[in-house]
Order: sequence, then C-alpha cells, then structure tokens
Amino acid sequence: MRQVVLLVLLLFSLAISLYGQDKQGTIKGRVVNAASNEPVPFSTVIIFGTTIGAMTDFDGNFSFTGIEPGYIQLKASSVGFEPYVSPEVLITRDNSVFIELKLSESVVGIEDVVVRASPFRKKLESPLSVRIIGIQEIEKNPGGNRDISKVIQSFPGVASTPAFRNDVIVRGGGPNENRFYLDDVEIPYLNHFSTQGASGGPVGIINVDFVEELNFYSGAFPVSRGNAMSSVLNFRQIDGNNERMKYRATIGASDVGLTVDGPTGKNSSLILSARRSYLQFLFSALDLPFLPTYNDFQFKHKTKIGEKGELTVLGIGALDDFELNEKANETEYQRYILDNIPVQKQYSYTFGIRYRRFRNNGYDTWVLSRNYLNNTQYKYAGNVEVDSLKLLDYKSGEGENKFRYERTVQNDNGLKFDYGAGFENVLYRNSTVRKIYLGNDVVTENYDVAFRTNKFSFFGQGSKTFFDNRLSLSVGLRFDGSTYSAEMANPLKNISPRLSASWSFTEKFSLNFNTGRYVQLPPYTAMGYSDSNGIMVNKENGLKYITSDHIVAGLEIQPNENVQFTVEGFYKYYRDYPFSVMDSVPLASKSADYGVFGDEPVLSISDGRSYGVEFLGRVRNLKGINLIFSYTLVRSEFKDLEDNYIPTSWDNKHLLNLTATKKFSKNWDLGFKWRFVGGAPYTPYDLEKSSLKQAWDVQGRGYLDYASYNTERLQSFHQLDIRVDKSYFFDRWTL
Repeated sequence: MRQVVLLVLLLFSLAISLYGQDKQGTIKGRVVNAASNEPVPFSTVIIFGTTIGAMTDFDGNFSFTGIEPGYIQLKASSVGFEPYVSPEVLITRDNSVFIELKLSESVVGIEDVVVRASPFRKKLESPLSVRIIGIQEIEKNPGGNRDISKVIQSFPGVASTPAFRNDVIVRGGGPNENRFYLDDVEIPYLNHFSTQGASGGPVGIINVDFVEELNFYSGAFPVSRGNAMSSVLNFRQIDGNNERMKYRATIGASDVGLTVDGPTGKNSSLILSARRSYLQFLFSALDLPFLPTYNDFQFKHKTKIGEKGELTVLGIGALDDFELNEKANETEYQRYILDNIPVQKQYSYTFGIRYRRFRNNGYDTWVLSRNYLNNTQYKYAGNVEVDSLKLLDYKSGEGENKFRYERTVQNDNGLKFDYGAGFENVLYRNSTVRKIYLGNDVVTENYDVAFRTNKFSFFGQGSKTFFDNRLSLSVGLRFDGSTYSAEMANPLKNISPRLSASWSFTEKFSLNFNTGRYVQLPPYTAMGYSDSNGIMVNKENGLKYITSDHIVAGLEIQPNENVQFTVEGFYKYYRDYPFSVMDSVPLASKSADYGVFGDEPVLSISDGRSYGVEFLGRVRNLKGINLIFSYTLVRSEFKDLEDNYIPTSWDNKHLLNLTATKKFSKNWDLGFKWRFVGGAPYTPYDLEKSSLKQAWDVQGRGYLDYASYNTERLQSFHQLDIRVDKSYFFDRWTL
C-alpha cells in the first residue's frame, strides 16, 4: 500500500510556486536599438494578440497596468525598424515585470515596409532548422517535468528512448554531437549523472525558472558556435527583478527547489537558485536497488555599465551521488542490478563572465569561462569493498578555461558582419584500474594519464538581404585547431565553410537552404586513453577531428502570425569518426549507455550518413491554444570494415509527435503529448561468451555480439502524457 501511495504522489506531483512580491501590478520595459542599445522613442508596444497598447517616451520606456495573470508576449514596432515579438513572460497578480525589447533596423524604404511580426522569428544566418521555444511551452509541456531535453522531443528531428534518459538525439546524430550555451557561455553537460564524453543523463541540470527563451538549432549553426555536428541549444536567461526581491519555491516530480531574484544595486540584479532531489527516498521506499541523489545550483548577476555596457556573471553546477541499495536484494532482477552497476560520484560546474559593449552600429562581446567535470566510479565483486575484489576504479577530471571574442556590426546598407576568435586551455586527467575479459583470460587495465591541449578558432560571417528583403544570403567560414597533435594543429585541415539562403515568394511563403561543413573534436576520454606505460594510444593512432557535411532545404508557410508550417529535407555525411578497435564497430552508437564514452582504443576511419525529411505544424497562442505536430522520417547509418552501411542506435526511421495545450477560464490548463518512436536497432548478446563464469564475473552482465552489430530491432513504442494545471493568483503569492 505504501508503494502505491508513493507512486500516486509521484504521478500527481505538483509544481508549486510561491512568490513573495511587490504590489505594483505593472509591466515595465524599454525599447532599444538591437545594434547600439540606444532607446527608440515613440515606438508602439502592444500586448500580442490584443488591442491593448502603449507608446514609449523619449527614453524608450513604457508601462502597462492591470494586466491579467498568465503568459503574455509584447509586440514592438517603430518606423525604420523591423517589428519584433518578445519572448513570453509570466504575469502574476501584484507582480512587476521588466522586459527589454530590441528592434533591428530595417534596410528597405519606409514605403516598402510591411509591419508584420511573428513569434516565429527568422535569422539571416540560419533561415531554417531553428526553433524558438518560449517559457510557456517549457513549463506547460505534458510529461516534460520542466526538463529541456524532454521538451525538445516534441520538435521534428529529435528522437527519444523509452528508457529513463535525457539523450539529445537530433537528425540521426549521437548525444555527443550537441553543444549548449547559457547567455553565450558554453556549458559542456546538460544533465545530472552525465555520460562522460557524450552529455546524456536522466535529469536536466538547468532550472527553467531562469529561462526566458531557447533557440534550438538542428542545423545551420551560427559560425561562432563550434564543435557541434547535430545541434546547438542557446538558452537566453531572464534578468533578476530590478525593483524588489522575489521568491519561488518549486516542488517537482523528483526535486524541490528555491529561486530568489531581486536588485543588488541601482543598476544590477541577481537571480539565484538551488535544488535537491528526493528520488533517493522514493526509490528506497519502492525497494529499488539504486539510490540516486542530485543537487544543483544556478545564478546570474547582471550589471549595466552606463548606456553602452553590460556585465553578466553566471554559474551553474551539479553534485550527484549514485549509491547502491544493498538491502533491496530479494528478487533476481534486484541482484542483477546490484551486481553490475557501479557506484558513481560526480560533480561539475561552469562559471562565466560576459561583457558586452555596444557601439553605434553594433556591439562587441567578450566571454571568459571555466568549466570542470569530476567523475568517479568504482565496483567490487559482490559489492564487498576489499582490494582483492576490485573490478573498477575510475577517476577522471576534465577542466576547460575558455575565452571568446565576437564582434557584430551592421552597415548602413544592411550588410551584417559577425566575426571573432576563441581560445581554450584544456586539462584532462584519468586514473583507471579495471578488469576486462580479453581473449580467454581476465586482464587488468591500469593507467594514469594527464595531458594539456590548447584549442583555437577563428570565424567570420557576412549576411545581407536583397530585392526589398525577398532574398537573404549569408556566407561564413570557421577555422579550428588543437595542439593535441600536428594533424589537429593545422587549421587549414579543419575549415568549416557554410552558406545560407532564403527566398520569400510572399510575406507568408519562403524557400530556405543551408549547406556547411562542421568539425568536432573526439571526446577527451578517447584523446586521453593510454596504455600501462602512459602512452596515449589514440594519439599514436592518428586521431583526427570528426567532420560532418550538411545539406538542408525546406519550405516555410506562415498563414498568419500564430501559425507556422515547415517541410525540411536534410542529409549529413560523416568522415573520420572514431572506430572501436576492440569491438570493430563505429563509436557512433556506443554513447547510448551510461558511464563513460570513448575510453578505449579507436581509429579515425569511420564514415557515416544520416538523412531524412521533417514536417512541422505549429500554433502559438491562438485563442489559448498551443499545438505542435511533427513527423520525421530519418535514417542513420555507418560503414563497417567491409564498407557496408549498418544502422546506428539512432536509426528509428519514424518519429511522430503531437503536443497540444489549451487555456480555459478560471486559470485551468489542459494538455497532452502523444509520441510514436520507431524501433531502434540493437545488438544481441554473445551467448557463448556471456555463459562463461569467468567472463560474467568481470562485469556482471552479458557481452554484446559485435559480429551481429545492430542486426536486431526493438519494437516501436508510443507514449501518452496528460497534464492538468490549475493556477491560483493571490495578492502576494501564487500557487
């Protein structure tokens, strides 16, 4: 009975938010020039989807009062500027919100301007394969549990697994092919209990209380965002409240948290949060054989330095502890889990500083950051912790110190330039003792390695519109290098050119195109893998940058400002992907597991491809309705040693998602998400090898038959999530 009650509580867990707030029921803001940050006076600002409006004063300021609680967007327009629809903001009773609206100058004559704004904003550099996701879609996503990795699974090209994982799998690429940014600061890991070298994990780190908007790129990556081959997630965070302190307490399905934000001075604000899981108590009560505990923190401090300067200091970190519940050993399955899962302790952090200085026709951005991951795992036979029974003792650390400079400038004729450079200093350490079954015997791997490498990049991109904004073109070039080896140090061998184009037949219908080459370093676990003599094996093997060539083309239709339809076809070709020497298979699919990815001998000899077609239908805030319908036909394959294509673990073929939410009167919301995912390939077990007691005792589970790599398929699966929300807005707090 106790277990049933706990399951019901988990299923119907409430996201409870308590706000201690001021009594000014207003929305305040400022309209500024996106390039120079100078105020745009006498602009028109309306609440999107209504006729409620205001005009800015000489300093670009505006305010609204008496706003009904809920999510809203603002639309700003002014003569000589492109109209703009803001990210969503949450209004609560007696809550004061401040928002800054940035308008880009128009490059066509006043008589040619059609004032039409849409929340589906298009970028010159990336006219397709970009999804702008608002906070309401994140907060209200059925089954999303306020987790970014689950939310983006509603969009085309993004696969999911029935397992309790948060892998970001985009257009047939692996979880190690994505990059994540918070306010232009790169964070290497998105999840707790991360798979080192691949970023997957079961629970997201980012607190969505901080998120203002997410730009999700599944292609056509900005030239300043390197080392990615499948996706880039760029999170824009909110600023702290600039008037009074606010507090938000949240009880989620797996954790509790507290967020505090408010002013720290006349021109500065802070937002800070901390969260701790309670899964360990639930799992213990349910007699599960493992007990995960996670903690995280996040903060952002922003200071305005005059009218032209902004200094942002931010941080995010996690502390994770994965222990075994040895009391839960009554069933065969419980004992199986206890025998093969290692104990894991992991912590990670990223601290960053971004300084932005606005000029008359653009701005400069300096980003300085440090991130670190410490990963420890150990395992003993029978979980008896004596040295003679030690099976695994793994200690690893990855530290990166990064600097990046970007300059954005737009000339009077509308030509936009983005250029800059980056430098990173990397320290990787690994101490490994583990027993493996090799040949017909148990051998012990034992190595201790530490290496430093420097990474550098140079990039530039030019963009311009022609024929009264009907045609847009963008050309970019990026160079990357690393001092890891002479092969990697030559930036001429790691060139990443790219081209984007868009033709608007009408203001509602456009044809879009992008092609480009993207390069990515192999994981540090592969770069640092060594033998017992301390020789870095894969460096000797001539490890290279991985290369992926993309071609994407698509059509976009926007019947009105709330509705969008897109069709996109994509083709990605991979070269020099690491190939596992021990298992004779491409490394592309091996990041599908927990733990460590790439820590083995490899060769840069794998070629592969992924290709498909995507369809998206999307409705945002149309009479209280939000709708996402997406379908993807995708294939993902790599060549074996005989030059034959074999499917990767991400070759689901069919991905279908339908997500819908509806806002009703009296602050009720109802939503559902249904997804269908085609069966993924898998590799059967080597029954002969797995039946050997000596081999089984080393890892406590079966061995895969890599001679039959991904020759079997799982059954397709589908899942339905239903969500019901009821919000209560009181004078000084909200539930």
